[in-house]
Amino acid sequence: MSTRIASDIEDVDWAAVRADLVADAFDNGRTPAALRRSFAASQHVAIAWDDDLVVGTARLLSDGVCNAYLVDVWTRSSHRRQGVATAMLRDLMARVPGQHIGLQTDHAQALYEALGFQPQPEMWSTVVGTWLDNDANRGE
Repeated sequence: MSTRIASDIEDVDWAAVRADLVADAFDNGRTPAALRRSFAASQHVAIAWDDDLVVGTARLLSDGVCNAYLVDVWTRSSHRRQGVATAMLRDLMARVPGQHIGLQTDHAQALYEALGFQPQPEMWSTVVGTWLDNDANRGE
């Protein structure tokens, strides 16, 4: 398999990506347009392509100085355990030298540990109001 990692999101078919996310039980309710906006607003993105098929996504939210947060790391089920996520993460990590990268995961601890991540004591979070109920998700 020859997967390539790109930072350009122009050619991404977000409806197809969302359908794949749903099929892989990785969908969190964003519409294709909201997915596009999420990736477009991120400082760094990595899209894994196998020919013309998106087979992985990842993005970093970063202040450009010292802190970044890794989100939306997904590999299409047909391409898992083939180094796709590792390639995307290494690509993103190379773009934020000297920065702390945080993330939250329920299932991929071994992947992140192999890349040098260490568990932190705890993470706290909240949703302000109702999940996805905001101006960015209205009027699509």
